[in-house]
Amino acid sequence: MRILFIGDIVGSPGRRIVHDRLADIVEHHAIDLVIANGENSASGFGITPRLADELLGAGIEVLTGGNHSWDRREILEHIPHQPRLLRPANFPESNPGSGVFVGTAKNGVGYAVLNVQGRVFMPAIDDPFRTADRELAKLPPEVAFVLVDMHAETTSEKVAMGWYLDGRASAVVGTHTHVTTADERVLPQGTAYITDVGMTGPHEGIIGMDRANIIKRFLDGMPTKFDVASGDVQMNTVLVETDDDGARNAAGRLRARSIARLCFHID
Repeated sequence: MRILFIGDIVGSPGRRIVHDRLADIVEHHAIDLVIANGENSASGFGITPRLADELLGAGIEVLTGGNHSWDRREILEHIPHQPRLLRPANFPESNPGSGVFVGTAKNGVGYAVLNVQGRVFMPAIDDPFRTADRELAKLPPEVAFVLVDMHAETTSEKVAMGWYLDGRASAVVGTHTHVTTADERVLPQGTAYITDVGMTGPHEGIIGMDRANIIKRFLDGMPTKFDVASGDVQMNTVLVETDDDGARNAAGRLRARSIARLCFHID
C-alpha cells in the first residue's frame, strides 16, 4: 500500500499545484490513498466549503485541520456534513465535525485518519495523547492502516506522539510549522514517522506569507496584514509504503516499510 500525505496547503498557490500535479503524481507513483492538511488553504487562514470540496474533488481523500480550522465561520455549518474534512479530535466535544475518518482505499484496504493537535505553545485544549488512545480503541477491526496527523508547534511533543503510538498507528506525521524536517524513519514497531511534512505553497515567502510584512512585524512589533506569498511553489509530501506481504504488528496495523520525503514543483 502506498499513501501520499501532502503538507499544509497554503492559499491559491498551494491549491493550484495540487490541481495541476496531483493526478500525475498519483498515477506515476501508484498511490492508493491521498491525505492532506488543508487548514491554510483559504488565503493562508482556514478553509471554506467551496475550497474543501475543490480539494476533495482533486483526488485528496481526507483533509485534516488544526488551529486555523475555525478561521472561516462558514465552515462551521459545512463540516458536520462533510466527514472527509476533519478538525482535531481533541477540540472540545461541543465543536462541530469529527477528528476521525474511516474509509476504504482504492486497493480495498480499510484505513483511518486521526487528527490531533498539540498543546505546547498552542491553544489550551484536551490531551492529544489520551484522545488518541480513546479514538484508536474505537476503530473497527477491519481498519488495517491508521495515519495520525499530529498538528503541533514543538518538535518534542510531535516526537513524543510518534513514540507513544509506535505499533498502534501505521504512520504519525507532523504538520503546522510549514518547514520540512529531515528525520523521517520507521520506528521499531512499524510506525512511519516525520516531525513535519512541510508546506504546499510558495517558498519564497516566510512559511507561505509575503516576507516584507512579516519582517516588518519582527522589526517594529506592530500589527500588520499577512498576505500569501508568491514564487517557488512547492508541494512538500511524504510517501509511506507498507510491507508488500501485508504484515501487521501486534495491534493489527499494517507495518510501514518506508517513509520518504518527496517535493514537487509546478512544471
